[in-house]
Amino acid sequence: MEPTEPRLRVVVVDEVATLVISNPAKRNAMTAAMWRALPGLLAPLATDPAVRALVLTGDGETFCAGADISTLREPGDEQQSLAVRAEEALAAFPKPTLAAVRGFCVGGGSQLAAACDLRFAEEGARFGVTPSKLGIVYPSSSTRRLAALVGPSAAKYLLFSGELIDAERALRTGLVDEVLPAGQLEKRVAEFTRVLVSRSLLTQAAAKEFADGRTDRDAHWAEQAHGSGDTAEGVAAFLERRAPRFTYGI
Repeated sequence: MEPTEPRLRVVVVDEVATLVISNPAKRNAMTAAMWRALPGLLAPLATDPAVRALVLTGDGETFCAGADISTLREPGDEQQSLAVRAEEALAAFPKPTLAAVRGFCVGGGSQLAAACDLRFAEEGARFGVTPSKLGIVYPSSSTRRLAALVGPSAAKYLLFSGELIDAERALRTGLVDEVLPAGQLEKRVAEFTRVLVSRSLLTQAAAKEFADGRTDRDAHWAEQAHGSGDTAEGVAAFLERRAPRFTYGI
């Protein structure tokens, strides 16, 4: 039988790492141990040349129902700092990241999804940012990230009310990038990640930093581009009407 203890597991196939949140007894809620483990799982994937993109998803039909409430008996500051460190590690991952969401994406689940570069959801998914239901102060870094993603008004709606919204509303607010019919999420994510890994990681890594607000790295990325060979390969492939073979790696 498959183990059912709360855990995070990683599978790498065709240059895509899939990180699975698994706590089936509690709708994939994140325990303190899972929050603590996440940065350590991401670190080797960030430098692995066999990994060019990362998918974050939940086990079964739920993405993540938030933090395991039973672990909130631990000191609150420690619980929150673990979640923030995990979120920041995911946001800082240098390669494209995509959250594939089924079912509930609530609380800490939404925190992790928002830290990804992109979010694809299946119809029927439900999103919520729920600290107001528990009297918890949402971290400033998480609040700013949410507001940057959906805008201040939508962020306040989610944070003030703690209400859940459906996938269509999440799409309209910018919390989600694509909504897929039931049964199509896995196929679409596989198709899109094949596109991602075929593109220049040099372009993606630089664009990710610039889009996330880094304004002091133009010289660094110009130097990386000069030495990578990706530009020459991209131009040659275009002129020769063939698929490029990009070699830049982090």
